[in-house]
Amino acid sequence: MTDAMPRLIAVFGATGQQGGAVVDALLNAGATVRALVRQPESAKALALAGRGVELAHADVTDTATLEAALTGVDAFFFMTTPGWSADGLEKETAQGIALAAATASVGVPLTVFSSVGGAERNSGIPHFESKRRVEEHIEQLGLNATIVRPVFFIDNFTFTGPSIENREVVVRLPLPDGIPLQMIAVRDVGRVAAATLLGAEIPGGSIEIAGDERTGTEIATAIGQKMNLPARYEALPVDVLGDNEDSKAMFRWFANLPAYRADLTGTRRIVPDALDLPGWLEVTGWTPSA
Repeated sequence: MTDAMPRLIAVFGATGQQGGAVVDALLNAGATVRALVRQPESAKALALAGRGVELAHADVTDTATLEAALTGVDAFFFMTTPGWSADGLEKETAQGIALAAATASVGVPLTVFSSVGGAERNSGIPHFESKRRVEEHIEQLGLNATIVRPVFFIDNFTFTGPSIENREVVVRLPLPDGIPLQMIAVRDVGRVAAATLLGAEIPGGSIEIAGDERTGTEIATAIGQKMNLPARYEALPVDVLGDNEDSKAMFRWFANLPAYRADLTGTRRIVPDALDLPGWLEVTGWTPSA
């Protein structure tokens, strides 16, 4: 870590997937990390402590704990997690506003907020709009902040979509074939955020990030090649999502190009080895279930 790097960086959501990726990248860079956690005694929090991460109790419903946890830090990363209901989305926005307000109150010099690609473009997708309201509050507060907007997580494939049927890889998504879907590994969201926290400049104060873009058939082909199996893609109607209106709105948005508008070149300027889908398959060793 150089003298120009922040001395202490706070991370909210450090026990989760995305926040954990930020912590990994910061520790690999030699930074000192303070994790804002609701339950410092939890197994996940104690595992972070075992890696040298400082733990600070923080409850988004208690301003005093947030301000105490952020006191003395040089930079702060946070993201918000949607609940899949109107009430949950309102809570997500409230969570983000509380974190931004505490950041302003304490005077944290640099903030990085992980939002979502397209949040600023009136997508109409509920869990995009909830993040946009957080972005707007950050702007209103006048924080020195960078907004990182990741696209579809490649890691989502670990729990949805691909399978092996009769010795053939089958990928099914509610997305017409021929429509490219931009995607990024959660690992690389963490690396982009960490680089920004450590001083990488993002022109304009925001960036939409991706490591790859592929159609349904191209996704299936990449997984099939990794498995040395034939592969096919089946486009499903959005109605398979049932009463999940949020997800329906998102997949309809995907199909109406341009949807995501990530800067793949800009992403690799920050993280030169950002993973594409084949790279992610290689690094993670993930394979679809039979």
